[in-house]
Amino acid sequence: VNSNIWIIKYLRWISFHPICAFLEMGKRAEDNIFRLASHFENGRGKSPYDPKMLSASLLIDGELYSGTSADFMGRDFAIFRTLGDHHPIRTEQHDSRWLNDPRFVGVNLIPESDNPEDDKIFLFFKENAMDGEHTGKATIARIGQLCKNDMGGHRSLVNKWTTFLKARLMCSVPGVNGIDTHFDELQDVFLMSSKDPKNPVIYAVFTTSSNIFKGSAVCMYNMADIRRVFLGPYAHRDGPNYQWVPFQGRVPYPRPGTCPSKTFGGFDSTKDLPDDVITFARGHPAMYNPVHPIGGRPIMVRTDVDYQFTQLVVDRVEAEDGQYDVMFIGTDMGTVLKVVTIPRESWHDLEEVVLEEMTVFREPTPITAMELSTKQQQLYLGSALGVSQMSLHRCEVYGKACAECCLARDPYCAWDGTECSRYFPTAKRRTRRQDIRNGDPLSQCSDLQHHGTLMATVEDRSVYGVENSSMFLECSPKSQRALIYWQLQKPNDDRKHEVCIKLDDRVLRTDQGLLIRSLTQSDTGIYHCQAVEHGFIQPLMRLNLQVIPTQKLGDILPGLPGAGGGVGQSAKHRLWYRDFLSLLDHPDLNSVEEFCDRVWKKERKQKRGKTPSGNGQEKSLPSSLSSPDRQQHPQKEKREGLQLTSWCAQLAPVARHVV
Repeated sequence: VNSNIWIIKYLRWISFHPICAFLEMGKRAEDNIFRLASHFENGRGKSPYDPKMLSASLLIDGELYSGTSADFMGRDFAIFRTLGDHHPIRTEQHDSRWLNDPRFVGVNLIPESDNPEDDKIFLFFKENAMDGEHTGKATIARIGQLCKNDMGGHRSLVNKWTTFLKARLMCSVPGVNGIDTHFDELQDVFLMSSKDPKNPVIYAVFTTSSNIFKGSAVCMYNMADIRRVFLGPYAHRDGPNYQWVPFQGRVPYPRPGTCPSKTFGGFDSTKDLPDDVITFARGHPAMYNPVHPIGGRPIMVRTDVDYQFTQLVVDRVEAEDGQYDVMFIGTDMGTVLKVVTIPRESWHDLEEVVLEEMTVFREPTPITAMELSTKQQQLYLGSALGVSQMSLHRCEVYGKACAECCLARDPYCAWDGTECSRYFPTAKRRTRRQDIRNGDPLSQCSDLQHHGTLMATVEDRSVYGVENSSMFLECSPKSQRALIYWQLQKPNDDRKHEVCIKLDDRVLRTDQGLLIRSLTQSDTGIYHCQAVEHGFIQPLMRLNLQVIPTQKLGDILPGLPGAGGGVGQSAKHRLWYRDFLSLLDHPDLNSVEEFCDRVWKKERKQKRGKTPSGNGQEKSLPSSLSSPDRQQHPQKEKREGLQLTSWCAQLAPVARHVV
């Protein structure tokens, strides 16, 4: 931790006047130092006047590089370097070719060579397209560069950047007829360090600009492609009515954008650069070619969902079969997606695997900040509601079987012989089983041959439905990539998994289960719910569905209106049927006996004159049987309570008669 950290403090009560100060912190965890320095500075050129404006900054060697607005109205946007021993420096003012209403996202230092004099500052921002660059008003994602040792010009561009260049950052999905879907709203950037500090991998989060089509994407970039663009042709046009074209004339020496050093050109300072270099740099700040992502397309796209990406951090995890990048993506709904990218044939062909989707905050709120601590193995998240933290791995959620752990394909987790637990590359235990690239449990889990062991862990549940009504059989897999496969075992038939369910208009398969409309006697049987993934079939649940005939229900409950219910039957006479379906379909009632047990307990309490306790230890009846209308009419509730008691005296025989 740095001993001095630059912070920005907004004093909004002083006419939106930003004030800055240093926050002193200890270098070690045991140092009990955390205080605000008494010296304050004017924040102009360091932070925006309005805290809601997007800005970015980076403190390097006592100098602050910041992309922000310099005036109260938020019209003079610039890239500044302040503090330190040098005179403040900024971008050219009131020139839309340099910056056109930018919103800054990130600032990073990336070395250009082994010589520190060649170090460059890279800025990530979005801005309005330059005049003639795009039809209509459009937002363009940009990457900008400037030299860390830029001191401005001598006669021109005095105290202005002389090495500033920018290029478009592309993130699009190729479409038919050459029409691509562009993601231009840059939201966040994360640099994944590599063994070579000069070549980090850049992850960027984008969203669409359209209010009609909403989507999000994650693109990856490498520094080789970025440097190639900045060494390519400059964007040029001869006048306002001309199109932008590649510059075809003579480029002055040293090439504009090159840092003054012994490595390139031999100039000691930008103040020594020839006038033609400064003049060219002033009129050609943009590159003609855009920067394309690795593979030419996003590594992850989300459309037709109720959220958009906002933040991103990436952790490089060592697994049994190699290194994998795990992305943690924050959304504007307060959720976090945990995604691993797995190379197929090459690193340019990646498969995205969603490991988890987690809700962080109680209420939906955009995640505006994310920080990763590999040392603590924690993820820290910020929003308008507060700050939260979560572990990078939750291996226990992947189940208690080797197959489930292997199918999860989480680089953090492996099967240790007894449970799915944290994987450590240094562990010498040979029982660790993990296959991230293929997720093949058949090759990793030898105990899968014991089919009886898997079947013994399957949940059995009995459910009841009334003839001609609807029934929903709930079953969903732990893995988001698994497909659900249903099979039906008829009564008095020992053959299991032989008769497949044929889906038609009456039977609907959903991600959460199976919906059967208008139950018939032929629907009675044991429904086997299985998850299918990577060719592996895993049983999840057995649901024993008993269909109660309408006529038999009316015969056993003679005190109730006929279950058949003619067309002219009144709504009042059908109330019993609605309540009966409520108890059969209620998700918290596992059996008819459990429901009736609650009815009898409630009756005994009422006879003793006691009210139910509010400690939450005893569950309430289904909401349809305890509605506000009933609470407002105690006499009606008493009559219907007696009716429920009468029903329960006969409900158990109903199930027995059906069986």
